[in-house]
Amino acid sequence: MQFFKDFFEHGNLWDEKCFRSFALKFRMETKDKILKGAEELFFKYGIKNITMDEIARHLSISKKTIYQFFKDKDDVLRSLMEHSLSEDKCRLEEVSRTSKNTIEEVFKLMDEMREMFSRINPIFFYEINRYYPEIWKIFDSFKKEFIYNSVVNSLRRGQEEGLIRKDIDIKILSTLRVELVEIGMRGEIFPTDKFKIVDVQLALSEHFLYGVCTLKGHKLINKHKNIEEE
Repeated sequence: MQFFKDFFEHGNLWDEKCFRSFALKFRMETKDKILKGAEELFFKYGIKNITMDEIARHLSISKKTIYQFFKDKDDVLRSLMEHSLSEDKCRLEEVSRTSKNTIEEVFKLMDEMREMFSRINPIFFYEINRYYPEIWKIFDSFKKEFIYNSVVNSLRRGQEEGLIRKDIDIKILSTLRVELVEIGMRGEIFPTDKFKIVDVQLALSEHFLYGVCTLKGHKLINKHKNIEEE
């Protein structure tokens, strides 16, 4: 592995500080590898059907190695959720920072959404919601705090740009937008044998955007969708 190569080329086996740094890097890379492997399995097959043995086999490591970092599968799932949401936060902040306007921001976020939901089995969200309430709370807090504030900032930015209507109640509409994310994941509303979760999420995002936009915003939406103006 690369960290072994780096260590033996640039490190000093007899330097205690260097060795500790190497050991810490080794542990972090091993932990990240376990989370990545668990993510691949959970996203593809759901959570309930995956055991610690299967995660170990998937990664070609011993189950004992996994237990050095995580006490059980719930602990793996909790760490994975926290890690994934941290990455999502950085990615969404980058999208907001690099977008020319709020309409472009939403379409970039829809692209992110398309990529994410296309590789996740819908049962993953269903099982977390039903069987892992404490872990679902982590996602729920992220949604109600970070996502909510992101929507508030985006709508305010859009108002300044003349793309979002100034007569809307930003707090009400931001709360609605946040709840639409969860509604789109609920199998009793959108059964997975009839709807694709990615199609539902994109449709809800687009419907919301049309509802809050000015005429100028609508024209920009149509431009992004390559729709000819009538």
